[in-house]
Amino acid sequence: MEVDAATAPKGRPREFCVDAALAAALRVFWSKGYEGASMADLTEAMGITKPSLYAAFGNKEALFNKALDLYEREKADFMRAALEAPTARGVAERLMYGALDLYSCPDNPDGCLEVINSVACGAEAECVRKAVVARGAAIQQAMRERFARARDAGDFSADTNPDGLAQFLIAVNQGMAVQAGAGATRAELERLVETSLKLWPGR
Repeated sequence: MEVDAATAPKGRPREFCVDAALAAALRVFWSKGYEGASMADLTEAMGITKPSLYAAFGNKEALFNKALDLYEREKADFMRAALEAPTARGVAERLMYGALDLYSCPDNPDGCLEVINSVACGAEAECVRKAVVARGAAIQQAMRERFARARDAGDFSADTNPDGLAQFLIAVNQGMAVQAGAGATRAELERLVETSLKLWPGR
């Protein structure tokens, strides 16, 4: 990966890999949340100074948003990909098993970056909490639309509520994240997925 020197001071190319530094910041935010991640934590993990962080990424909020983009692109991409499943049950299966793989991977920090930060309560974190909630709402809207199409196609009975199904999947996903953060094993999370799929309506 070529080092990006676009915003470095003139005559002094940046001496670190932007992608690697962002990946390190993601792990800090994922492990500690936005509020819990101090600038010292971030610069130490990223291997850069505070001025270099500001020059490359902007402030802490801007860095978090870039880390969240990376998380959705590389870790949680299964959520949007699941919506392409040919059946609504296939959507649910891909979402739940994708979440299972994410939360039980030993290389990942515990829990879900978006769930952790959607419940942040400090004044400093309010801006990122709103951003995370907005992203979650966009995913939920995409689910509602997908399940409405499934209902129209006969995947469900006519009285099935697409919004309720979307909320159900979001709730299961959030519950898995919380339990994973509390130390649940993959086998325990897998039982939750299997039970949830038994409750899924239609075929």
